[in-house]
Amino acid sequence: MEKRILLPTDFSKNALNAIRYALSLYEEQQCDFYFLNVYQVDGYNLENAMMVPEPGEIAFEAARSKSKLRFNELKQILSLSHHNQKHTYHTISTFSYLFEAVENAIAKHDIDIVVMGTKGSTGSHTIIYGTNTINLMEKVTECPVLAIPEKARYSTPREIVFPTDYKTPFKRRELNYLVEIGKMHGTAIRILHIKEKEKLTKAQQNNKELLENILKDIDHSSHSLEGVKVHTGINAFIESRKSDMVAFLNKKHRFFGSMWSKPLVKELGYHSRVPVFTLNDHS
Repeated sequence: MEKRILLPTDFSKNALNAIRYALSLYEEQQCDFYFLNVYQVDGYNLENAMMVPEPGEIAFEAARSKSKLRFNELKQILSLSHHNQKHTYHTISTFSYLFEAVENAIAKHDIDIVVMGTKGSTGSHTIIYGTNTINLMEKVTECPVLAIPEKARYSTPREIVFPTDYKTPFKRRELNYLVEIGKMHGTAIRILHIKEKEKLTKAQQNNKELLENILKDIDHSSHSLEGVKVHTGINAFIESRKSDMVAFLNKKHRFFGSMWSKPLVKELGYHSRVPVFTLNDHS
């Protein structure tokens, strides 16, 4: 089944690394890749409605032309190592807010997944990633977001850590992409529960059984830790097993609440050595 993948880029090394990761992850799949560049126009500010440039103005056309030129350079770089007949490339250049541009692209092109780096270019007004990556992980609800750390290099994922508190029921559609990657690469899912109490409640036990049923067609196992803080436990588990990815379920406004605190997400988003996969409840 053909995939439509959105790849926001500011043409930094980190963005290129995320693009290469996505191309490798979906190497055997028929895919349409949509490269998205949100460019800036010198002397203009999106916050001020009176200061929004119009197409045709010299500064606007110069910024748009530069974006298109950088896309041509990107395609040349990718052609050297990622010539894949199953992959089709599309480019989108726009003067907009990153979140707004991503939302528009998801809707217009029926995007299945967003893949992007966790840091962008530095030292100029083109710094639009980093914090924005974290915001996209929380705010994009139409599809999953996969954030690739700066130093993460692609290798076939052997296992993905899936932390959960078992407090809310799972839906198959929420975990479709996790199951899909598992089947695509023979990747094992390691369910991780950081214990708050000795025993699960009846509701938690039911949710645990439901999750295991959803994952029944792929390799998976259940693990638990106790006496540790959530983010410490997750990091220690990933480190000890040399896991390849960590996946979270963003349950409608619970992502920054409950056991997943904002500092935890920031810690994982900015400092994780493995890709962070945010699955969304888009019901």
